[in-house]
Amino acid sequence: MNDRTAPGFLDVVLDRTLGNLRAAWRDISASARGAVGAGPRPDLPSDDAQRLHTQMRDCLDGKGGEVSARQRAAELGRTYLELSAIGRDRFLRMLAGDFGCDHDAVKAAAEALIAAEPDKVMRAERDLARALEAPRVRLLKQFNGLPEGVKFLVDLRAELLPIARGDPALAALDADLHGLLASWFDVGFLELRRITWEAPAALLEKLIAYEAVHAIRDWRDLKNRLEADRRCFAFFHPRMPDEPLIFVEVALVNGISGHIEPLLDESAPVADPKSADTAIFYSISNCQRGLDGISFGNFLIKRVVDLLAGELRNLKTFATLSPIPGFRTWLDGRIADGGFEALLRPGESDAVAAAAHGVAGGAAAALADGTWLTRPALADALRPPLERLGATYLTSLRPKGRRAIDPVAHFHLTNGARVERLDWLADPSDKGMRQSFGMMVNYLYRFDSIDTNHEAYRGEGKISASSPIRALAKG
Repeated sequence: MNDRTAPGFLDVVLDRTLGNLRAAWRDISASARGAVGAGPRPDLPSDDAQRLHTQMRDCLDGKGGEVSARQRAAELGRTYLELSAIGRDRFLRMLAGDFGCDHDAVKAAAEALIAAEPDKVMRAERDLARALEAPRVRLLKQFNGLPEGVKFLVDLRAELLPIARGDPALAALDADLHGLLASWFDVGFLELRRITWEAPAALLEKLIAYEAVHAIRDWRDLKNRLEADRRCFAFFHPRMPDEPLIFVEVALVNGISGHIEPLLDESAPVADPKSADTAIFYSISNCQRGLDGISFGNFLIKRVVDLLAGELRNLKTFATLSPIPGFRTWLDGRIADGGFEALLRPGESDAVAAAAHGVAGGAAAALADGTWLTRPALADALRPPLERLGATYLTSLRPKGRRAIDPVAHFHLTNGARVERLDWLADPSDKGMRQSFGMMVNYLYRFDSIDTNHEAYRGEGKISASSPIRALAKG
């Protein structure tokens, strides 16, 4: 493997994981395979689906002892892994539609609770709780006891999420899975590890595959991100010890960074980490799609801040250099609604008009096709309005609800950070230009205000921002 962008690299990593899972269950399920006969065909036609239904029922009936239960669960999991995308879709719809709650039993238990005498209320509550647990939840729990069983359920939910939207039965199955995984992946169960260049190659490959902010180009690029003046930390779960859940990359520098390229420069000399006064969090990547909606990023940042502060006493500042992924989409929407000129202040409008003289389609067209960057005068004229609009975007809440419009801003504000500084052309890559016209933002984490900022944002929808950011937003 030499190139992060090589087609199918992530698929290769995931296929290897699935191969390990199949191998882990092969011996466990051997007896069950003999009992149920040959496995279903990949697309799970109707006659095979009936046999699968019986297989699921057998898992729930619990005949025999613990060994038999493990065999049946392992065989059911292997069946799923051997199905095609069509077959897996049918598998999930069967699990969702045929193994949900017995609504009559729930209604009867609820009525019994309402009518229960005071000394029988607690028993009636337990009966209702049992009725509300869908049989499929009991079936899913059986995988927890298998090698790689938790990883199997995480990946199963990853495949469920795209097809669950708009389907009540599948959405209910997703809610069941989310509830199980949220309880199993409580942050108290997670282990924080520093990842170094000496880590196993398989784990390093996963960092390359899962990096979601600034793509890791090759092994040399990865090694640079793990040098002495860099840090990489990840959360792991004891049932998935070789699979990072989320990881953060940190640069140890002097002063708050305003451009991403120097942090990723492989030719830059390695600095002494003990001389650094600032830790810059420049990439945070979630690794497991099946854990969407289960947040550990806020705990990760705080734990890493504590670790770094303890290790390197010279560190005084903890900040991010973050993308603004939703800014361009937001601005394009406002331009579509009223035109670019309507967003400009009088002084801005005159400067932009003068700089865009002779440009076909004007400044709006140059923004859309990226040619504004090749015209220094136009870029200079566009900087004040784009920075003002960027600050406005970062300090704005959604029309409904108390959360920031930008998802990355929401993440860091929830953690108690402050919107500190806007960085012009901090990421001139194609991705940076597509997301935010190259702008990035620093979020500042200060020990004395993290809790206050968190409470103000989550409780009142109040965004903490520096004076320069607020001044920019006001124009």
